[in-house]
Amino acid sequence: MLAIELPADIEQRLEALAQATGRTKTFYACEAILEHLDDLEDLYLAEQRLIAIRAGKTQTISLDELMQRYGLED
Repeated sequence: MLAIELPADIEQRLEALAQATGRTKTFYACEAILEHLDDLEDLYLAEQRLIAIRAGKTQTISLDELMQRYGLED
């Protein structure tokens, strides 16, 4: 269970959307959180990968090498 207090303008927009579509405010709040959560998780993974690359724990390859390795070169 999560309870959040939204600014009045956001609450009004959420309420209007819910009424216009017949869905609940909870539905749209969950949708918005899930969308942003996916982005935040991707950002976290990218940051961790960059740290590993800079520390020499992960190697990189060029796009050309990747394309050649998987037979995708033009």
